[in-house]
Amino acid sequence: MTEITDDLPARLLHEEHAGWKAILDGRGGEHYQRAMTRDALMVVEGAMLGRDEILAAFRSTPPWESYELHEPAVIRLGDRAGMVVYRAIARRGDDTANLRMSTTYVYDDGAWHVAAHQQTPA
Repeated sequence: MTEITDDLPARLLHEEHAGWKAILDGRGGEHYQRAMTRDALMVVEGAMLGRDEILAAFRSTPPWESYELHEPAVIRLGDRAGMVVYRAIARRGDDTANLRMSTTYVYDDGAWHVAAHQQTPA
């Protein structure tokens, strides 16, 4: 068992940036297929998406071109879970999204996995 140590904020922020970089590279679906738990959920404006719907959304949506994370905070949720909360600004062409986001991670089988993700307009 790997317990949460003082490096949790750096570890979970690294995981969050890895997801964003995959999205920018057009590999968001591939990344999250590996990174999500089997029962992962994503809550977005007007919808709650299960794993299959999340992967379909990545296939049907053009990737973002850039992103910025602001005001990050990491919350410990026991020995094997944590949450990253932040404000994100993502850009694609003339489209800019200003979002409040949270991602809940669980540690299982030697890696951190996304169990839930929420995003709402800031």
